[in-house]
Amino acid sequence: MNRVKTTQDLELKERLVAVNRVTKVTKGGRTMTFAAIVVVGNEAGIVGWGLGKAGEVTSAIAKATESAKKNLIKVPVMKGTIPHEQYAKFGGARVYLQPATHGTGVKAGGAMRAVLESVGVTDVLAKAKGSSNPHNLVKATILALGLMRDAREVAQNRGVSLDVVFNG
Repeated sequence: MNRVKTTQDLELKERLVAVNRVTKVTKGGRTMTFAAIVVVGNEAGIVGWGLGKAGEVTSAIAKATESAKKNLIKVPVMKGTIPHEQYAKFGGARVYLQPATHGTGVKAGGAMRAVLESVGVTDVLAKAKGSSNPHNLVKATILALGLMRDAREVAQNRGVSLDVVFNG
């Protein structure tokens, strides 16, 4: 995965994906806590996710945002789309991402849409299969984006020119 080391001079925008209310029944009554999952990105190829838990929704979101800023990866975005199709799975959630032509838009469901828009992808076809749990969908989508490689990276790893990568 292409980890981003520093968050200085990055203008990250946060998106709240889901808030879960958890109730614990004790002798003294019910205790409510909240778990929030947040996706942050600069809409130019950098994205991260975070989970925060607290007694109030606002502090759970703040904790999730701080966690997300420590968990950033770099994704190759080419002309508003992804470089190639990719499949990934996390837990019971399976995701499939496919590049699309300009003008298609982001064809993706809730949790996947938040991740793809945060990374700066404007045209993509995406399908979520299996679990619809937003936590696992976000993790699977970021895993798929982390596996993306652009043509320059492939050429450098193989020690050949870009022409050889495309034409064989």
